[in-house]
Amino acid sequence: MFSRHVYKQLSAYCQGELSTAETKRVSEHLIGCNSCRNEYEQIKLGVILAQQIPRVQAPAKLWNDLQGRSASARVLNTKAGPSSLRLFLRPKFLLASSILIVLVSLGMFWLYLRETHPFWEVVSIDGSPQIGARGIKQKGRLGLGQWLETDSRSRAEIAVSSIGHVEIDPNTRVRLVETKPTEHRLELQHGRLSARIWAPPKLFYVDTPSAVAADLGCAYTLEVDEYGASLLRVTSGWVALQLRDRESMVPAGAACATRPGIGPGTPYFEDASDSFRAALQNIDFGPEKNQSLDLLLVNARVRDTLTLWHLLARVDAADRARIYERMVELVPPPDTVTRADVMALKPDALDSWKEKLELSWSNYSSPTMKALKKVWTSGTGKIHEMEGKK
Repeated sequence: MFSRHVYKQLSAYCQGELSTAETKRVSEHLIGCNSCRNEYEQIKLGVILAQQIPRVQAPAKLWNDLQGRSASARVLNTKAGPSSLRLFLRPKFLLASSILIVLVSLGMFWLYLRETHPFWEVVSIDGSPQIGARGIKQKGRLGLGQWLETDSRSRAEIAVSSIGHVEIDPNTRVRLVETKPTEHRLELQHGRLSARIWAPPKLFYVDTPSAVAADLGCAYTLEVDEYGASLLRVTSGWVALQLRDRESMVPAGAACATRPGIGPGTPYFEDASDSFRAALQNIDFGPEKNQSLDLLLVNARVRDTLTLWHLLARVDAADRARIYERMVELVPPPDTVTRADVMALKPDALDSWKEKLELSWSNYSSPTMKALKKVWTSGTGKIHEMEGKK
């Protein structure tokens, strides 16, 4: 995260014109800067309004007429008088003006309908998904408060306003909670969805029984079992899992489990060892946390500093010191970050170290990437696949 405001970059950011690195920098800045976030919301609303104005094909003859009128307009600059009024009162100009007024009016009326009766378009992929008590064969509309359900033979895809798509797997139940320019929200009661979102950070949310998934411009899968526990897997970008004051930041290639009453556990990379993941499972949700921390630290790799960094704020001072020493062995902190600052959990120190750690998190081999992609796209994984039955 950086301290300088990003007002000048917000327009290009909304239009997707920045580089990948610059987009990431602006996204992270918007998460913590209220001033830039407010400015961004105004720009975003203007972009959305402009996108909703319908486009029509102009008559081919209109361009020739405009070229001829431009010469007349230059003359009018030096010969102002009654003739200028007669020029703009000619039928062709009145017709063009009338068409423009009608188009703007239709666009505003369409926006009014979307604001007063908001909905998301739903397309059936397989079978007959249901919206409420009605089945949909090809297309349907999911309104505020309505549930979309799939059985064992059906799948559906939801268009999330103009910011992305969500694919709904079989045996899933989701509800549209909110849709407006500053927030789009689904509730996933049970089942699995796959989201592909290209919006700026924290615009799309998914509520589950044990946490809220806040999109930071990404693609991910989210699965909720019959007990309300969930498992998040991120395939690109970042996702924040939140419950009250507990938050886990999950990057691409990583996963994070949640439990009702506890909230999000600690994120981990899916290529971590079985021993590491079993130890983390016990630290997050099990009874023998001290012994598990020993096992976790022994099996930690450089990339596993993602997990260790999150654990710093979730343990007592004695365990924090042990985690700190292991992290220093793997990836030493920047020169500006002291042991005392980390032990005191000073945000600036933790953020500075995290920026350095992120470089190590992204350095993994292409065979590993292929293996992860195979897992992500197989669609056969179960929520308790790597952590045992509840």
